[in-house]
Amino acid sequence: MQIKRKTFLQVGSLATASLMLPKFLKAFEAKAMVPAGNKVVVVLQLSGGNDGLNTVIPVRNDLYYKARPRLAIEASKSLMLDDETGLHPALDVFKELYDDGNLGIMNSVGYPNPDRSHFRSMDIWQTASQSSEYLTSGWLGRYLDAQCSGCEKPTQAIEIDDVLSLSMKGKKINGIAVRDPKRLYGTANEKFFRDVLKNHRQEAAETPVDYLYKTMAQTLSSADYIFKQSRLHPTGADYPKTKLGNSLKTIASLIYSEINTKVYYVSLGSFDTHINQGAQQQRLFTEMNEATKAFVKDLKANNRFDDVLLFTFSEFGRRVSQNASGGTDHGTANNMFFVSGGLKQKGVLNAMPDLVDLQDGDLKHKVDFKNVYATILNNWLQADATAILGKKYELMRDRYNTITGKMKSLESQMATLEKRDNEVYRSIFEANPVPDSA
Repeated sequence: MQIKRKTFLQVGSLATASLMLPKFLKAFEAKAMVPAGNKVVVVLQLSGGNDGLNTVIPVRNDLYYKARPRLAIEASKSLMLDDETGLHPALDVFKELYDDGNLGIMNSVGYPNPDRSHFRSMDIWQTASQSSEYLTSGWLGRYLDAQCSGCEKPTQAIEIDDVLSLSMKGKKINGIAVRDPKRLYGTANEKFFRDVLKNHRQEAAETPVDYLYKTMAQTLSSADYIFKQSRLHPTGADYPKTKLGNSLKTIASLIYSEINTKVYYVSLGSFDTHINQGAQQQRLFTEMNEATKAFVKDLKANNRFDDVLLFTFSEFGRRVSQNASGGTDHGTANNMFFVSGGLKQKGVLNAMPDLVDLQDGDLKHKVDFKNVYATILNNWLQADATAILGKKYELMRDRYNTITGKMKSLESQMATLEKRDNEVYRSIFEANPVPDSA
C-alpha cells in the first residue's frame, strides 16, 4: 500500500497523541457519578530534581545552614511542623494538610547506586528498575498489563499531557495522554482524519502503516469516549489558571465521571535549580500549593477526598551544599509527599536526612522507592505488586528501619516502631473498607 509522506505525518501526529485500545473504554457505559469507595491514585511528578532539603527543612540542624549559607531557609520563615522540622514557606496548604492529618512525608527515598542524569534516573523511577537494569515498560503500564488483560472492566490510566510518559507504557497495554479532552476530541474528529479512516481497509496491523491506522482508529474512539464522559459531571469548582491547576481540574472532572480510571499522572517543573533556586522553587511551589488547595477542596465537596491518594516524586534530590550560582546541583535521595483524606495518621514518617553520613557530598537513601510503589500497588490499588515489579519488595509496614520515633531508649523505640508498623504505613497507603452504604 502506498501512502504520501504528508498523509503519513498527519496521521502519525494524531496516532501518537494517545495510545489506548477502545475496547478498554467501552466497558464503562453508565451515567451516574462514580460512587465513593472507588480508589484512585494521582501521581505528581516534580520534574528536574526538586531540592528536598529546602522542601522539608531541618531547621535545628547547624550542618544544613553551614552547607547553605545563602540558600538555607531560616526557621523563622519556615512553616513549622514540629520543633525540628519546617516546610518551605510557599507550602502553607500542605502545612494545613499536615495539621489536619492528611499529609504524610517520607524522607531519604531513592535507590542503590544512584544516577545523577535526569534521563537515566527518571527512567529508573518510571520503570521501577534497578540502576543496572534497562526496562522498556513502566511500572504503571505493567499495572495495566496485569489488571486489564482479559478483564471485562479493565482498569485505565490517564496522563494529563500531550506525550505519554514511560511510566504509563506497558508491554501490551498503554495508558492514554490527553491534556485537554475537548481539544483531543476536536482534533480526532477533523474531516481529514475521518476521511482517511473511512477509505482505509480494516486489516490486521502487519505493517507500520497498518499499525498507524489501527492506532488512529483507537485514538478516535478514545477521544470520543473521554470527552463525552468528562462532560457528565464537570467540576464547577474554581481552580487557578495555571498548567497544574488546569490539569487537576481535568482530573477532578474525570474522577466524578464514569470513566473509572484508577491512575492519573501529571507533571510540574522544572525543578532543575542550578541557578536562582530561591525564586524558581518559590514560583513552582506556589503553583503546586494553589492547585492542590483547589483540588483538595473540590474532592472534599464531592465526598471523594478519602478515595484519592496524591503522591509526589522527583527523579533525584539536590546536593547538600549550595553551588556558586545561587542553586544546587544534582543529588540523590529525596522526600515524597502523600496526600489523602484516607490517611489515618499524619506526620513526618521517618528520620530527617542524615547530614553527617554522606556519600560524596550527597544524602544516602534510606528507603527504596520500589518499596513505596509496592505498598501503593498492594494496599491502595489492590494489585499484585510482585508480578508488576518483577520481584517481591517489602511493604512499608514491614520495614521497621524506615521510621524514627525520637525515643530515649532503644527498647521504647522498637516498641513504638512496631506499633507504627501496624498502624502508620498501613494507614498511609491501604484503602479503607468501603461502608455498606457507599
